[in-house]
Amino acid sequence: MRRADLDLPVCRLEPAVLHFAAYQPSTRTAEGVVAAAVQQGLTTPGLLREWVDRMRPLRWAPMFRQTLGEIAEGSQSVAELDVLRMCRDYGLRAPQQQTRRRDSRDRIRFTDCEWLLPDGRTLVLEVDGAFHMEIEHWEDDLARQRALAAHDRVQIRCTARELRDDPGSIARDLRLLGVPRAA
Repeated sequence: MRRADLDLPVCRLEPAVLHFAAYQPSTRTAEGVVAAAVQQGLTTPGLLREWVDRMRPLRWAPMFRQTLGEIAEGSQSVAELDVLRMCRDYGLRAPQQQTRRRDSRDRIRFTDCEWLLPDGRTLVLEVDGAFHMEIEHWEDDLARQRALAAHDRVQIRCTARELRDDPGSIARDLRLLGVPRAA
């Protein structure tokens, strides 16, 4: 059966995503919906931003504008958005996000957050969501970390919950490891 035969209403992806996100019970869930649509390559921050401006009134429109700007800078998850916000709130330089790296087996990998430290080393922060705690993902993460290890790269991890609930501790640790203050 063809779609025309069903006579179902259709909508462009961008307004559908924004409408769905705008009526989630929490802003974190709403941001996650928007980030997932971009991460999966279904749309772009620019196209979503155009629709935020066209869909008036849109619940949480100012938040979506801010979130889409942060996604355009490289964040691909709510946890990565949390890293940017933690840096802003605690006066740390923002990281490079989704940095492309080749591992020891010559595979392309992307790191969540990286800072070039004043001493020339690179500090890598990987943020682990709940699915990283499943044994298969955890083992894959350990192998990935080993394959990305280098003498001039310090790798640390935190959980998304830890970042959300206690960003001050993460910021303090990053500062102690040499992350510069924001300019």
